[in-house]
Amino acid sequence: MATQKLYAGVKLRETRTRLGLTQKSFAERLGVSLPYLNQMENNHRPVSAAVVLALAGEFGLDVTELSAGDAERLVSDMREALADPIFADAAPPLADLRLTASNAPALARAFLEMHRSYRQAHERLASLDEALGREGAQTVVSPWEEVRDFFHYCDNYIDAVDRAAEHFISPNGKVLDPIARATEALRARGIEVQFAETTDLRQRAGNVLRIGAHAGRATQAFQLLHQVALISQNDLLEATLDLARFQSETARSIAKIGLANYFAGAALLPYRAFLEAAQETRHDLERLADIFGASIEQVAHRLSTLQRPGAKGIPFFFVRVDQAGTITKRHSATRLQFARFGGACPLWNVHQAFETPTKFLRQLAETPDGVRYLCLARDVSKPGGSFTAPVRRYAICLGCEVSHARGLVYADDMELNTPKAYQPIGISCRICERKDCHQRSVPPLERRLSVDPNRRGLLPYDID
Repeated sequence: MATQKLYAGVKLRETRTRLGLTQKSFAERLGVSLPYLNQMENNHRPVSAAVVLALAGEFGLDVTELSAGDAERLVSDMREALADPIFADAAPPLADLRLTASNAPALARAFLEMHRSYRQAHERLASLDEALGREGAQTVVSPWEEVRDFFHYCDNYIDAVDRAAEHFISPNGKVLDPIARATEALRARGIEVQFAETTDLRQRAGNVLRIGAHAGRATQAFQLLHQVALISQNDLLEATLDLARFQSETARSIAKIGLANYFAGAALLPYRAFLEAAQETRHDLERLADIFGASIEQVAHRLSTLQRPGAKGIPFFFVRVDQAGTITKRHSATRLQFARFGGACPLWNVHQAFETPTKFLRQLAETPDGVRYLCLARDVSKPGGSFTAPVRRYAICLGCEVSHARGLVYADDMELNTPKAYQPIGISCRICERKDCHQRSVPPLERRLSVDPNRRGLLPYDID
């Protein structure tokens, strides 16, 4: 497989601007000519290996940041948006999308926000036209999607919050019991903690915080740490929200809950201790859950956030789906990007996890761009605490590019070097170019179709 060239003009310009250097002085310190630097910054030439080494040696830059930017995510998101039938045959070629993502990321994000606004307006016209007809009605970006994109483009790693959580749970370098530490911190602020028979997981009334006694220990710890974040880390959360500049108070409120959840997860699974344990156990989710008193889902999600500069873990993707196939959580530190609108590829093993409760399913998968992944899926059930309470069922999937698979215990005995062992999967049918997929629901947008009324193959049409 051909090596992909590295175009990182935006990152180069950001680095030079942050250092306060002119192009001339920056070029001299990198050991290249001024015209060559100019071409790299404008993505007319790829970043050479010598420049990558110079960036690391001269400026201490984490070179993984050059390829970990937003470009691939933006390309995937734009292709997904352009699969909307309103664009018909107007979709630009992939090369143009890559140029836009690399050279004009702000324009790409503006396009995605415009498309989201259109979709929401269209949905309202279909089901809420009477409400839209009232004077003063406006079309706004969905607060939920706005918050989801905030975490998505932060690589789901918020450094200040992550470090604050780590310091809280291990102030002297030793990881403390999360329930005892959180209870102590809350009581120091006048909050009494009670474990009560309640249908809520967490409920605060005045100076009393009630935690559901029916919840598992991992859930109780998480809910206590969430409340600690809201009370003791409020200034940090508000400062982070100020920087995000959300478009509505609703989005800001949702994001604050998300940040408090982030703090709770980072305190329950503190960065350095968790990263070390993950490497020692070869990312065995069950052993990690036992070591830290966490749930399998909490461990899997935390693994996908280990993106601290200078101390990064294996880049994982993490996704959670419901029984209808709708993605309810998603994050990717890999090149795999999930469908923003709709469900995931039906050939992906995450959908089969519901059929095999409590068992891990392993899958070697290959996306249409030729990148191969090791995928690990399992069902997750969340009981309501009583016979009459509903049970929420999800499936989670954690995975990494196969080049990192040897660091996972789950890769043992798998045929990583056998091409036929990899299941062909995609992102969504409209942007998947596979011609022979037996699960295809709609044709690919960028391909022409041939229809022969006298022949029926796997599909009622042929993809040219």
